[in-house]
Amino acid sequence: MECSSIKHPFIFLFFCLVFLSPLVCSQLYYNFYDTTCPSLTRIVRSNVLSAMANETRIAASLLRLHFHDCFVNGCDGSVLLDDTSTLKGEKNARPNQNSIRGFEVIDKIKSALEVACPSTVSCADILALAAREAVNFSRGPFWSVPLGRRDGTTASESEANNLPSPFES
Repeated sequence: MECSSIKHPFIFLFFCLVFLSPLVCSQLYYNFYDTTCPSLTRIVRSNVLSAMANETRIAASLLRLHFHDCFVNGCDGSVLLDDTSTLKGEKNARPNQNSIRGFEVIDKIKSALEVACPSTVSCADILALAAREAVNFSRGPFWSVPLGRRDGTTASESEANNLPSPFES
């Protein structure tokens, strides 16, 4: 069903709100933070550029971090969650041990964004933008990133253990 063919949009909206997961009805937008955090892109870019000036390898690390996040339950920032007494996170999964890095760059970006626009930008969106900027600053392609992801509140070490090996064909 296309959106333009909906005869009763209020009934459809009510159905989405009541019966479907927010992920099914939510959408990502390129201009999601344009009014709530107009400095978002500048802050992410400057922090990634600064990190790359200190260590050029961080660009590949940020892209890898984003891939490892997206592999388990989608791009929800769950790879950033630390272990708790009730949660075994993804950071310590076998494929991630001594493999993923760049957490400090994401933390620095998040701290700067909390000053500029408190409680606004999700860590999942920061991670997606940081990966894009790292690739672009490394003379790779640029792509538009739709925004509006919600941060995950759970993580799964066991699912992260299913990441493909770099030695697989």
